[in-house]
Amino acid sequence: MEPIIFAGTPANAAETLQGLVEKGYEVALVITRADAPFGRKGILTPSPVAITAAQLGIPVLKAKKIGPEEEAAISRTGARLAIVVAFGVILKSSTINLLELGWFNLHYSVLPRWRGASPVQSAILAGDSSTGVTLFKIDSGLDTGDIVGIAETTVEPGETAGRLLSRLTQIGVSLAAQELPGLLSGISQLEPQSGPHTIAPKYDRAAARIESNDSPRKALAKVLAFNPEPMAWLEVKGAPLRVLSARPSLDAVTETHILIIENKILIGLKDSKSIELTQVQPAGKTAMPAADWFRGLKTEDRMYS
Repeated sequence: MEPIIFAGTPANAAETLQGLVEKGYEVALVITRADAPFGRKGILTPSPVAITAAQLGIPVLKAKKIGPEEEAAISRTGARLAIVVAFGVILKSSTINLLELGWFNLHYSVLPRWRGASPVQSAILAGDSSTGVTLFKIDSGLDTGDIVGIAETTVEPGETAGRLLSRLTQIGVSLAAQELPGLLSGISQLEPQSGPHTIAPKYDRAAARIESNDSPRKALAKVLAFNPEPMAWLEVKGAPLRVLSARPSLDAVTETHILIIENKILIGLKDSKSIELTQVQPAGKTAMPAADWFRGLKTEDRMYS
């Protein structure tokens, strides 16, 4: 089978690389971000894709950007096509035009909905009932290229971003494996994107904070969308409390208050509505049931901000 190039960085990209190799695709070169500091000691650590490529015996090109030296290395492979998954590097026109057939990105939404950095989190925050994976040809725009294929799936009730991304990753492997023969043979029919588009921004930790004026739907969406990273949180006694899981509640609770009602740990939200905390992680401690954490609170500390 004709060799291809693979570009990606995080764990789900590494899973995709592994999946394509297992399906018989020959990867001539893997391109990934340069080693980055990790942990409190800032130890330079290779990306998950670099680790997987090394285990598979595939040459690895590590780069913070694609310059002339990197383009020369890409050209030497003789590959005509690349698959990209969360690479994290913007490709210049010269790089895009380097490969005869092009660079093709696996994006975890049904384009043009949720173009941008965080499509999975954005879909959950918006309450979308379905999403999917789009394989498209990279051009100079932000996820604007022509579509090769789409595979859709339901967003399951109570599904976290981590679980949804895991499912989408496997769907993406199947989609890429299905479409690659047509792309390599030149018989694939690409279609321009159509319809209104939405942008999925890159979320920071502040976006994951549960606010007292959030609706229950919004607060619960944050708990799901920001799990496993950066994790929804609220501030109690001046310290962050990570909310690992929560569920709906019909109890009335005053905004900012934390109450226990029938062994349920509730936080008050907009219009005196509430949600139930089920699993939390106080600062500097391990995850625990919300009821265990609540028992350690003094009465005067049963409020959040």
